[in-house]
Amino acid sequence: MEAIMQAGTEELKIRTFDGTVNVTFSGAVIASTTRARVVCVEGEPDVFYIPFEDIYFEMLRAMDKTVHRPDWGVAQFWSVSAVGEAADDFMWAYLAPEPVAAAVANHGAFNPEIARISAVPAGHGIHSTDN
Repeated sequence: MEAIMQAGTEELKIRTFDGTVNVTFSGAVIASTTRARVVCVEGEPDVFYIPFEDIYFEMLRAMDKTVHRPDWGVAQFWSVSAVGEAADDFMWAYLAPEPVAAAVANHGAFNPEIARISAVPAGHGIHSTDN
């Protein structure tokens, strides 16, 4: 699946990632999936979105924080707590996105400054963040 949409002045590409994406925090697995979507916006780093069904919400807590992104909708934020460590703004998700971002409804994205995100393409090498 690949969709190319125009969101205001930015071009938005959403595609299915062919491989496995794992998200950890303080050594604890927070999410793991073979059904991730990758959102590509010109001038921004690519972002993996993981289906809610593949996220371990027992280590997450919804924050009283939302951010509106024009043409996308309202993003809800979650904090994380695992292995005696905690952090705010760990995950965000668009629960009811605008049509241009509908493919990432009920998918979570993770802050690469806090989470360790490992993406292993099917039949390829490993890419990960170093947090």
